[in-house]
Amino acid sequence: MDPYKFRPSSAFDTSFWTTNYGAPVWNNDSSLTIGTRGPILLEDYHLVEKLANFERERIPERVVHARGASAKGFFEVTHDVSHLTCADFLRAPGVQTPVIVRFSTVIHERGSPETLRDPRGFAVKFYTREGNFDLVGNNFPVFFVRDAMKFPDAIHAFKPNPKTNIQENWRIIDFFSHQPESLSTFAWFYDDVGIPQDYRHMEGFGVHAFTFINKAGQTNYVKFHWKPTCGVKCLLEEEAILVGGSNHSHATKDLYDSIAAGNYPEWTLYIQVMDPALEDSFDFDPLDMTKIWPEDILPLQPVGRLVLNKNIDNFFNENEQLAFNPAFMVPGIYFSDDKLLQARIFAYSDTQRYRLGPNYLQLPVNAPKCAHHNNHYDGFMNFMHRDEEVNYFPSKFDPVRHAERVPMPCRVVTGKREKCIIEKENNFKQPGERYRSWAPDRQDRFIGRWVKALSDHRVTHEHRAIWISWWTQVDKSLGQKLASRLSARPNM
Repeated sequence: MDPYKFRPSSAFDTSFWTTNYGAPVWNNDSSLTIGTRGPILLEDYHLVEKLANFERERIPERVVHARGASAKGFFEVTHDVSHLTCADFLRAPGVQTPVIVRFSTVIHERGSPETLRDPRGFAVKFYTREGNFDLVGNNFPVFFVRDAMKFPDAIHAFKPNPKTNIQENWRIIDFFSHQPESLSTFAWFYDDVGIPQDYRHMEGFGVHAFTFINKAGQTNYVKFHWKPTCGVKCLLEEEAILVGGSNHSHATKDLYDSIAAGNYPEWTLYIQVMDPALEDSFDFDPLDMTKIWPEDILPLQPVGRLVLNKNIDNFFNENEQLAFNPAFMVPGIYFSDDKLLQARIFAYSDTQRYRLGPNYLQLPVNAPKCAHHNNHYDGFMNFMHRDEEVNYFPSKFDPVRHAERVPMPCRVVTGKREKCIIEKENNFKQPGERYRSWAPDRQDRFIGRWVKALSDHRVTHEHRAIWISWWTQVDKSLGQKLASRLSARPNM
């Protein structure tokens, strides 16, 4: 049985048209009228049903990650990590777990071109024997803000102007001129990797720090990295214009065609591992998602491989209704105190209930493939057949029990209620290291993109002075070159 499919046995097995309730339709071409040219009768239920379904084909678009493409496959463990985690799907090399993956652009609407400069989503749903594990990341290892309080404003700044419905650079420049922590992500956003060639040649990152727990209860922080086996490839501006001008769905088509041809996309999963005892030894906060962990200190360790070998059967069912949630953890993997991750635990389930309804986890693409049991009942569009008489817990009439206890982090947290900024912001060091790692031509392209962004007629002298000051603190020569090309002086 295909674990991704579910069709009622009574559905889609007739050779003739029927209504939704199963009655035969002998004419699917003409409306019921009085005479050949008379008015249409409301009693033509098939017409009413057909139009009513058509008018409701669209569901609310995702606020972010609206434009996306999905594919199915498997994850296979290649290296032993059982000393780090008791997660069942990572228990030993050779273990395979079915997955579905959704790639997406973040900001733009559902039908937008896939060649726009924009972060890309890289979300993986593992259908494990202990429930679904969702690793919901991006193609950048960092994000623009570290506190969820700023997230709606950050997205609003990138979204089109609410008056004109046009995305405008001055809004981005204005908002983020108040957010120096965004520099790390802008060092990716305005780099060449800001426009991936397609989804197959794109890295993925879990972005946040997560927690691994082993059977003994020992914990480590981890970060996840997906590395494409076919390498990373990007589009420069001129190439993006040509590709997007000929096919605005080029990345979706490339993914589908590659799988159909047997050229299966593959990624290697790596982790970085940090002992929580070393958390305070760095000059940045390791749980700050605007920071990467240095690979020379915390090297990448291989875990397994992700292979996408099957296209989805229906775009709406397995892409539009596909729902990810960073709260979906399995025993052996847990959250960290990353502020933005903590907020995503709530926000993702909230948006799925809005888009798809309270029973979105009953949809085949979202439902776990393992046995499950709880007393979450009824609600809109509940289609699970249940015949229990007891819908409460505990009960002498129902033998269901608690599951076996699983290890959880036991770190003690103390403090007072307060709203504050983290102590070790260190906003300038890492983007400077990244910039200096590039070849001169890549540096020049980065500067050119910033010159264009800061040359917007709505960008003020004050805006330019702030950004030149920041980029000068990132790298002195970078700030000088930017100031020179903008005919401005660093304001230090």
